[in-house]
Order: sequence, then structure tokens, then C-alpha cells
Amino acid sequence: MHTRKLQYIIMIAILLCASISQAAPLQVTVSIIPQEYFVSKIGGDLVDVNVMVKPGSSPAIYEPQPRQMAKLSKAEIYFAIGVPFEQAWLPRFEAANPKLNVINLAESVTRHPMQTHLHDTGEHHEDEANHAKERDNSKQSDNFLADPHIWLSPPLVRVISMQIRDSLIDADPQNSDIYRANYYSFAEEIDKLDKELIEIFKTSEKRISFMTYHPSWGYFARAYGLNQIPIELEGKEPSPKQMTKIIDFARAESVSAIFIQPQFSRKSAQTIASSVNAKVLIADPLAGNWAENLRKTAETFRQNSR
Repeated sequence: MHTRKLQYIIMIAILLCASISQAAPLQVTVSIIPQEYFVSKIGGDLVDVNVMVKPGSSPAIYEPQPRQMAKLSKAEIYFAIGVPFEQAWLPRFEAANPKLNVINLAESVTRHPMQTHLHDTGEHHEDEANHAKERDNSKQSDNFLADPHIWLSPPLVRVISMQIRDSLIDADPQNSDIYRANYYSFAEEIDKLDKELIEIFKTSEKRISFMTYHPSWGYFARAYGLNQIPIELEGKEPSPKQMTKIIDFARAESVSAIFIQPQFSRKSAQTIASSVNAKVLIADPLAGNWAENLRKTAETFRQNSR
């Protein structure tokens, strides 16, 4: 009797250990908050997502905190997306965690160069576009002008979500059916959002143009036939002479709103807006609720376009 009871206790202990092992989520680290949205949609409770760039921080100049590096040391997957801070930090992440599988989601889609300054000449624009096209075929680490904001285009998110799905399956094959099912559900959500955004802009009688301080919305504009008018590029403030040209342009085009993102200074945008009696509005490319943020931003663009 004593032996049977002992065997029973051992069997229960083994089952509990197996259950705990299976319940441990896959440790995943991502660069920005929208990626957390995508990975959580596909991974669900099977993943624990650590985000590097916290709300209010800029992925252009971000430096990870010690507690984030500690959590990164336990991660199995790192999903990069091509934002600037990764160029300096990804090699350090890999050195700190040799077992880390770094997957650059930006490599699964066709990227385009960052849109040039409003104040650039047409000749410069053409030259830069040609150079950027050549660079776009190179690796992301060598491509400093590739626009990283691929997550703002639902059609591109549909593609990178497949990469996320496949990477999670490779790391955790026993739950492959769950990752596939979650992906299909998310793909349906993306398709629904895409159709909603098309309908929002469909109501406009002419092509919608919007002026934005930082050119974050290039892929979004490309997906829905909009015209993004940028003020700065790569964090460079316009000179006084360039500011005068921008103000003249905004006045001539009857610009009613200038869009900024909360991670950047609003000083220049406010100066231009005050000069032409325009509003300064927020369009945050790094907001947490990805789908709702795109719906809200689309409506704001439509209502405040020239």
C-alpha cells in the first residue's frame, strides 16, 4: 500500500512538472509597441512579450534600460523591424544572449526610401530616390534612409505577420496549430481594417494631402493613395530659410493642420502652424492599440486635409 501511494505521488509530481513546463510562455522581445500587438495576436497566452521602446520614447535615439537587458537575456526570439536604434544595439543584444534568434521583419517586405524634405529641390529628390532605390536592395544595417515605418500599412502587416507566425512555430512546434489559427483570425482582422480605411478615404472628392513634421506615414499614404507632405527628415530641423519656404507653401496650399508625433519636438511645427493659422494635431505611429489608432488617424487625416 505504501509503495502504491508513493508511486501515485511520484506520478502526480511528474504531471505537475510537465504542466508547469508546458505553461511557461515563450519569451519574445520586440523593438516597438505595435509589434507587441502583432505578436500577442498570433502568440496569445503562449508568448510573453518584452518591448524595448516604451511609450513616449523615440526609437531613433532609444537606449535600453538595465532591467530590459536582464529580461532580454532570457528571450528566445527578438523581432527587429528596422528602427534606427537597432543598428547600434542588435549586435549587443546578440552578444548578451548568444541563444537569441534575431528575426528582422523588415526583410520580409519591400521597403522604400524615407520621403525627402518638402524644401528639397526636385533634382535632389530624384537623385536621392535613385540612390535610395539602390540602397534598398542592400541589408538593413547598410541602409540608413530606408523608411522603417512598415507597421503603419495593413497590407505590409499582413506579410510580416506570416513571418511572426512561422518564427513562433519554429521555436514552439508543439503549438503550431494554435499559432496558425491565431494568425488566420488576425489576418481577417487586418483585412477588415484595410476595407474600413479604404472606405474612409473613398468619401473624399480629391486626393487627400496632409502635412506632417516627421515623415512617418509614407507606407500608410502609399497604401491608400494619400499625399504626405513632410517637413523634416532624419531628425533634421529646417533652417530659417527653409522654414520661410515651408510657411509660404503651407499658406499657398491652405494647410489647415500639421501633424506631429509625441516622441518629437513640436516647436517648428507650432511655428509654422501659428504663421498660417493651422492646428497642430497628434498622429502617433507608436500607439499601443494598432488597429484603433489607424482608424482614428485615418479619420483625422480625412477631416483635416487640404
